[in-house]
Amino acid sequence: MAVIDTDTVNWETDVEKAELPVVVMYHSPSCPHCQTIMPHFEEIAKNYEDAVRFVRLDVTANVWIAERYGIMATPAFSVFCHGTKVMEMTGAAYPAMLERMIEDSISKSSECAMKSTRINWDVTGYA
Repeated sequence: MAVIDTDTVNWETDVEKAELPVVVMYHSPSCPHCQTIMPHFEEIAKNYEDAVRFVRLDVTANVWIAERYGIMATPAFSVFCHGTKVMEMTGAAYPAMLERMIEDSISKSSECAMKSTRINWDVTGYA
């Protein structure tokens, strides 16, 4: 599947530890603009699935993640590189704007990777 539905439990694996850049769509079931853009997000995901991971998060069921990243409205989109949010767009976006953000993230992903500090997730031995 081109778009992964994630939650608080899987967020770290799906987004923060991903090797590829990750595009996250924050949505809620009651958001009409989310329903409008969702098919476009899924279509864009099919076109770029080899270069970028696409993730969808329901903010009503995963409030902690939404609060952590300051998501105040839906739909909202973020691009993560090695666990760091590097781009963000909020509101009813045109599909072309969303695709442009994704293309920019792909073109800058190697630069992002070179400038990012890898996080050592192994915390054993630190007590």
